[in-house]
Amino acid sequence: MEKKQVEILAPAGSWGSMKAAIAAGADAVYMGGSRFGARAYADNTDERGMVEAIEYAHLHGRRLYMTVNTLFKEQELNELTDYMKPYYLAGLDGVIIQDLGALRVLKAGFPGLELHASTQMTITSVYGAKMMKALGCSRVVTSRELSLEEIRRIHHEVDVEIESFVHGALCYCYSGQCLMSSLIGGRSGNRGRCAQPCRLPYSVYEDGQPQKPVNREKERYVLSLKDLCTLDILPDIIEAGVYSLKIEGRMKSPRYTAGVVRIYRKYADLYLEQGREGYRVASEDKKELLDLFDRGGFTSGYYGAHNGREMVA
Repeated sequence: MEKKQVEILAPAGSWGSMKAAIAAGADAVYMGGSRFGARAYADNTDERGMVEAIEYAHLHGRRLYMTVNTLFKEQELNELTDYMKPYYLAGLDGVIIQDLGALRVLKAGFPGLELHASTQMTITSVYGAKMMKALGCSRVVTSRELSLEEIRRIHHEVDVEIESFVHGALCYCYSGQCLMSSLIGGRSGNRGRCAQPCRLPYSVYEDGQPQKPVNREKERYVLSLKDLCTLDILPDIIEAGVYSLKIEGRMKSPRYTAGVVRIYRKYADLYLEQGREGYRVASEDKKELLDLFDRGGFTSGYYGAHNGREMVA
């Protein structure tokens, strides 16, 4: 499929979300198959469904990227080639990968298939991006924790496409580096089974004094970050060199997907057509995004700040 000047990349946790994203104007969708995806509890499709999804996307002139972004066990690597073959033959546009062993298997077995380094690889610098390029990746999904300046440097120094999150959930920890869910409940985020214990309320104690929490009742969500929303700084993100504007939300509804994609399509097109001079964000559009999903308000994330209390829900 032809690549656009800027790509709106939408989540597709189900067939319904995939169709909603395409109808709303997404240039590409990312979707998990029956195995090896970082959202094991999404409505992931089987082999036939994934092949049909690839065909549906291509019929509408869009691209589909498949998530194969868990850490692998040794035996699973031996099964990866047979698992991916039907999708490769169907014209899969790219695959998002976390595991370096999986990257090696896919590079050797599927010539011409685009390989994208997942955000769960925690690529935070020019050096990581250069390594991914050397290993065969054509695109790097940057860590959510990067500033615009750090992304700009990768863009200038490494010949690789940059994909960055512009809307949706933020992890309290570096994506892919959190062990909280696996330690508390045996559900590993690196195997697609994060139980999101960071979203629960907690009491914080100082000096082992359980009778008096430091945080007040309304401040108990101490590990839960607000959702990312970048409408106001979208021109900055595009000018920093981000090609693919990624929306998070494979666990969310088709209604959410369609609404968010439509609004980001509107503002990406507005910037591309009129530049900074004509770029204005309507308050009703930001309100609509909050109405679609609200986790204590929005934050612009790490693009302009290293961290901050205002990021916490």
